[in-house]
Amino acid sequence: MKKALLVIVALIIVFLTLLYISLNSKPEIVERSILVNIENINSIDFRTYDSIIIKATTQYKSTEFKELMQGEHYRNAWSAPVKVPVLYLDTLYGGLTVTKEGGGKQTQSLKLKDSNGIYYTLRSINKNPDALIPQFAKTLGLENIVIDGISAQHPYGAIVAAKLAETANILHTFPKVVFIPKQDALDQYNNAYGNRLYLFEYETESDKNWTHYTNVVSIIDTDDLQEKKQSEKQNLKIDKNALVRARLFDLVIGDWDRHAKQWGWIIQEQDGYLNAIPLPVDRDNAFFNAEGLIPNLIANRNVMPEVQAFEKDIDYLPGLVQPFDIYFLQNTPESVFIEEAKNLQNLLSDEAIDEALRAWPQNIYVLDAQSISKKLKSRRNDLWAYAKGFKKELDKKALLTEPLKGSEDLQLPINLLSCFECGTPQ
Repeated sequence: MKKALLVIVALIIVFLTLLYISLNSKPEIVERSILVNIENINSIDFRTYDSIIIKATTQYKSTEFKELMQGEHYRNAWSAPVKVPVLYLDTLYGGLTVTKEGGGKQTQSLKLKDSNGIYYTLRSINKNPDALIPQFAKTLGLENIVIDGISAQHPYGAIVAAKLAETANILHTFPKVVFIPKQDALDQYNNAYGNRLYLFEYETESDKNWTHYTNVVSIIDTDDLQEKKQSEKQNLKIDKNALVRARLFDLVIGDWDRHAKQWGWIIQEQDGYLNAIPLPVDRDNAFFNAEGLIPNLIANRNVMPEVQAFEKDIDYLPGLVQPFDIYFLQNTPESVFIEEAKNLQNLLSDEAIDEALRAWPQNIYVLDAQSISKKLKSRRNDLWAYAKGFKKELDKKALLTEPLKGSEDLQLPINLLSCFECGTPQ
């Protein structure tokens, strides 16, 4: 027994030693938004350029040992050069003005507005996960687990996700990868946001309709939808088929992070009532590629069951059912899940998947398209079974007793706190 205990202790010491070696093997100099063939960025007049070649970052360069411990992920895509358009806000869409600074725990963003009242956003492709790092990890020198973990996200995954969504008849925000030089239109944000790589896309709030839908009253966030429900009551309904289709689509592309703040809603007048059509946003975790010893220990059903790698098969469906699903999809018939699974299987043909992946620059396509294509097709083929399993897991969940993420400040009646259609009074 004593010998076995000593072996276990020795193995733990070896593992911790390897862990610290891996976490501390990082580039001495980290660069972001690296322009190719431009040595002095401050001497360039970017208004004479319609596009530039740029690398997102060198932050995730690694050794074979580090890849064994922390995963290969999409490191090569992060450091690969891509050609992107140069944008000046004062000439884009008749001129855009910055309305406010936004961003979540990883992403810096700016909210923009054009002269017609349509809102857009610039979301940084490079992430800053400092807010996600627990203090104990910083104290123990383990913060690189979180920082390096960003390499499991594909820097350009949102582009392919949008193309697939278009094929699947699911709304998206038309993201484009762009370079924003320093410019007067950035005003007070010029130094912090200029000369960087971004996703430029529509926002999830707008008084003006930018979608293909007709009779649109407004485009709003989830917390605004809840407030609108209080006033409209039974007159406001969710398009359940569209929402189920969108959530099953999330399963296909492996986007496990779908909390309430990552959804907007298109409010449409329809046959005497208001129809809320879901608008998914923020595809940072589409095709999430968690590999390596450390990520696999973390992305474990007993540790973080919601964090799941994008593989050919879905490993653990219960971890993918979120409070958002309980809130909006309680009591949705199984027939809706099966119907929408079949619809997606028909729409996401092999040809459609391969064509969507062609939205990437050729060098990014060569790096990652083949592997992602195989996984997408495998998940699509099994979607009918995943839909039934998702519904089964959803039915096991109790109604919510806490607000959705982003709705913590709302004063909601108990029924509207529990779910969107919990006994709404007439």
